[in-house]
Amino acid sequence: MSTQRFDIRHAPAPRESFRLLYISKSKFGGDWNSTTHTHSCTELFYCLSGEGQFYLSGQLFPVKPDDLVIVNPQVEHTELSLNASPLEYIVLGVDKMEFLFNRADTSYAIFNCRENRERMVTLLHMLLAEADRSLDGCETVCQDLLEVLLIWVVRCTTLSLQLEEAPRTENRECAEVKRYLDANFREDVSLDLLAEIAHLNKYYLAHTFQREYGISPITYLNRRRIEESKHMLGNTSYSLAQISELMGFSSPSYFSQCFRKAEGMTPNEYRRQTRQGKRPAPTKRHEV
Repeated sequence: MSTQRFDIRHAPAPRESFRLLYISKSKFGGDWNSTTHTHSCTELFYCLSGEGQFYLSGQLFPVKPDDLVIVNPQVEHTELSLNASPLEYIVLGVDKMEFLFNRADTSYAIFNCRENRERMVTLLHMLLAEADRSLDGCETVCQDLLEVLLIWVVRCTTLSLQLEEAPRTENRECAEVKRYLDANFREDVSLDLLAEIAHLNKYYLAHTFQREYGISPITYLNRRRIEESKHMLGNTSYSLAQISELMGFSSPSYFSQCFRKAEGMTPNEYRRQTRQGKRPAPTKRHEV
């Protein structure tokens, strides 16, 4: 009998604070709408097949099978595929972790992992299967597999990990949309227009804006209009129809509906209470 024994002389490192947020497998089709965007987490893309390009911080980089694309938080990016050879990849979103690259001013990188394809693809498909089944202990298994995967990424590259949580920064696209709404709330504004301004899919924009500010873009727009209308109700003699038109509402009835929902009373009731001294007349809001 032949035996090989290996003693583990060191205690395992403490469990890390980073966490797998999501994992998905995608293949480009004719209906793919590629738009640039950012995330508050780190993303890792493993290209399984096909060819395409990655747009990263204003530059285009070709990608091919077994390329690993690493994108740190708040890096503007998107994926582009060649129609003749549709790009297929698995992507992971990891929270509370960033990669440290050789250059301090770099927030993304692309590595080819062909020599380690079998190991990498096996781990990724195990992660996908575990997340898909969602059995008891799924979160623990996914975390274990993620840590093994990241160890292999570090071993196969010249990278290291930064596990301290970086200070949260405001999403750039959401901040741009918010500034636009503050400056143009009297205009005819739609979610499609805001998505065009931010260069984002409108559903992704609505989700990200809600996560960033706790309110949808259109609800924020209406609240902004309501605040200005309160000033006009308390300090001018404009009719409801005039105020509705000046504030960009589609009709006086929609204005009244939004006002009642926000303030718990009709615009006329608000005006009457203000004039009777039951509530102070609001001052005009100034943007800094």
